[in-house]
Amino acid sequence: MGLLTAVLVGGGAAGAVVAAPLVLTGAGFTAAGIAAGSIAAKMMSAAAIANGGGVAAGSLVAGLQAAGAAGLSGAATAAVGGTGAALGWLAAIII
Repeated sequence: MGLLTAVLVGGGAAGAVVAAPLVLTGAGFTAAGIAAGSIAAKMMSAAAIANGGGVAAGSLVAGLQAAGAAGLSGAATAAVGGTGAALGWLAAIII
């Protein structure tokens, strides 16, 4: 693995882990709950309509809200970091 590849893989992993909470908050999944008028609110509304009035436990919306409220779990952090590393590796191939 070349130096550029290593830098891009490491930077991709670190960048993704740092960006994930910011992206969640920006989408409306906050520590105080789902922000009114946000993408998260629209997702919650669609999920509730599809599920007969409530958001199902374990659904994507429920998981994202849990992450927005409490932060990413260790497994979620590893998955986000791995995805960022993979994108960094792909960037290294393209460059």
